[in-house]
Amino acid sequence: MQRTIVDITRRQLGLLVSGAAAGLAVPGLAVAQGRKGVLVIGLDISDTVTFDPARQNNYSPPLTLEAVYDTLVTMAPGHYEEVTPQLASKWERTPDGKGWRFTLKQDATFNSGNKVTPEDWKFTFDRILVIKDQTAQYIGNVASVAVSGADTFDIALKQPDEPLLGIIAAPGFAVIEKKMLLEHGGTDQPGADKSDTATDWLNQHSAGTGAYVLSGWARNQQIQLTANPNSWRGPAHYQRIVIRHVPDSAAQLLAVQRGDIDVAFNLIPEQIATLKADAGVRVERLTSLDFVYMSLNSNPELNKSLSVKEARQAIGYAIDYDGLLSKLLGGNATRPAHFLPIGVRGSTEAIAKEIAFREDLDKAKGLLQKAGLADGFEFDLSYGNAAIAGISYQTLAQKIQSDLARVGIRAKLNPMDQVNLHPILRRQVAVGDHVLEPAGSGE
Repeated sequence: MQRTIVDITRRQLGLLVSGAAAGLAVPGLAVAQGRKGVLVIGLDISDTVTFDPARQNNYSPPLTLEAVYDTLVTMAPGHYEEVTPQLASKWERTPDGKGWRFTLKQDATFNSGNKVTPEDWKFTFDRILVIKDQTAQYIGNVASVAVSGADTFDIALKQPDEPLLGIIAAPGFAVIEKKMLLEHGGTDQPGADKSDTATDWLNQHSAGTGAYVLSGWARNQQIQLTANPNSWRGPAHYQRIVIRHVPDSAAQLLAVQRGDIDVAFNLIPEQIATLKADAGVRVERLTSLDFVYMSLNSNPELNKSLSVKEARQAIGYAIDYDGLLSKLLGGNATRPAHFLPIGVRGSTEAIAKEIAFREDLDKAKGLLQKAGLADGFEFDLSYGNAAIAGISYQTLAQKIQSDLARVGIRAKLNPMDQVNLHPILRRQVAVGDHVLEPAGSGE
């Protein structure tokens, strides 16, 4: 049986798994037929703390959410410039021009067998807003949601010209069955951030429309998915999917070579290179939405130096981007211009080359002098104990620390547990902090 190393984003694999259920060609993934319809994936799922879309705020859960839930619109892997239909058959501006009206597909059903209705969508968005978790932060521009017809509902915006479609393509905005969630403690009423008790149930079950149903989760061990018998797509390609917690890239490499898993993530370039001569392993590469950025806060109460614009700009010009891409990642990455990945809302490689920061140590030193910080300054750099593309954040942080030291900027490394990173991050951003952060989960 041919096994697969997949060098793609977790979101994309979720899309591919869902696509397989529709009979689409998914190169390298059909090999799981050798296990009689079971696909086994090796992945670091240490940051998985919930499968409640309204409370999802980490990096690995979107893989599972993409398999068990559906959104109104989606994005095709490698083609992120525009959204495509999923559960919405069409969308258009509302008559007053202040929002969007979505018309639903007629054949979509939940895993319970019940039809998806506009009331389910209103409940879903209202619940997200009143739970007030990270998912809600992305749709702060939503003013209200209202049922407007037998198969339509409207989303009104506070600022009508601000984007919405690309945001709600993320798995956190997938529809949840209202009836099912109400039966298990869900609510869309004010105060839901404290009164909603459906999250525990959603951590072991699902109330969505995806090709698969969540059938079990053991923290830091494995996630189990089974085919949705009522999928509107038709029969699933796999009867069962098992996502095993394999955090170490060397362990993933050994597991895929032995045939213990069918798909591996987080292999470093050197490990992938060793597999090229292995006829039993296939390497797939696709453009990913996964990327890493370092956020800096200008709050002077936290760090007076970083409250000066030129000091923050100096950091941007002191980093060896080519070394990060070629040496650490083996050329298996591209540089966006800013916090939007290539392909999203006009972000292109050409624009990145034109306006993105570039390594220029003389310019960095000049900016520090202009900031009155010729001798440099110090700040804390926080990051999770995890990895992306086979490279640990510890390694990335050490590389950045070394780069910044060349111009006198001293980064104090502050590693923390990946599970605690997001709650701490949300609290710290309110007062200001500096974090090396993965951006794949927000999508």
